[in-house]
Amino acid sequence: MASAKNSSVLIIALLALLAGALAASACGGGSKTKATPTVAPKATTQATSPAGTPKATQAAATPGAQGASVDAKNFAFEPKTVTVKVGQTVTWTNQDSATHTVTGDGGISSGDLSQGKSYSKTFDTEGTFDYHCSIHPQMKGQVIVQKSGVAPASPGN
Repeated sequence: MASAKNSSVLIIALLALLAGALAASACGGGSKTKATPTVAPKATTQATSPAGTPKATQAAATPGAQGASVDAKNFAFEPKTVTVKVGQTVTWTNQDSATHTVTGDGGISSGDLSQGKSYSKTFDTEGTFDYHCSIHPQMKGQVIVQKSGVAPASPGN
């Protein structure tokens, strides 16, 4: 009888392990592929409406200038702080199912961004620009714009 009991315990343990592995793979926990980074627009920076039409043009980007990408996901901006050089563009993309905004200092004003929509802003002046989601004020972030030299890597908060 002890053998049948041990077999039952072993089967239950294996089923629990299998269920955990399936749950992890369904959430992307077992994936080793990396997401392709988003490239910021080079000519004009703008938010788009759900129909894909431009909502608000911010400024022309410096030709060849690269910038930073920020995701709104899990009701937070990730990374929370990015550092770019003057003339570079920051692009925010809403990865949440809830609508978010990017609103703050230096003319940062995306309007409503539904899931999958992006907003880009080119920063033409040096400084520190705080921003938040006007719908979810606990969502806060910061853009640090440096005048010259190489922008340091942005911390992943």
